[in-house]
Amino acid sequence: MPTPFQTTRLVEFHDTDMAGIMHFASFFTYMESAEHEFIRSLGLSIFTKIDGQSISFPRVAASCDYRSPARCEDVLEIAVSIARLGTKSISYRFDFTLDGREVAQGEMTCVCCVVSPDAPPRSISIPDDIADLLRTHAA
Repeated sequence: MPTPFQTTRLVEFHDTDMAGIMHFASFFTYMESAEHEFIRSLGLSIFTKIDGQSISFPRVAASCDYRSPARCEDVLEIAVSIARLGTKSISYRFDFTLDGREVAQGEMTCVCCVVSPDAPPRSISIPDDIADLLRTHAA
């Protein structure tokens, strides 16, 4: 099984609720940021030009299970792995920990699409060169 991509994130004051606990919605922002870091680590971009078309990966599903609290100024470790790599979609898994303690586990599914400002996104197969890079990190 491939080693997950690892990153960290400081829980900032604006990411917490009145009790000083990380707000549930902030986990989704952290997942997206971690995904972007992972994609950049592969030498890719969230928006890639292929044959003159802009390719991106809009989200179609996201979830997060919360196990224990994180607080302002905690530094979370985030492990990003590919749970499923389909023909047109990627499902990521995000494991949030703090000093070895499980904080949350999230999932996000994205679909490969051609995007343009004058038309709705159109799903396409993940280009082979991108799929090959992703495959090296798939479970």
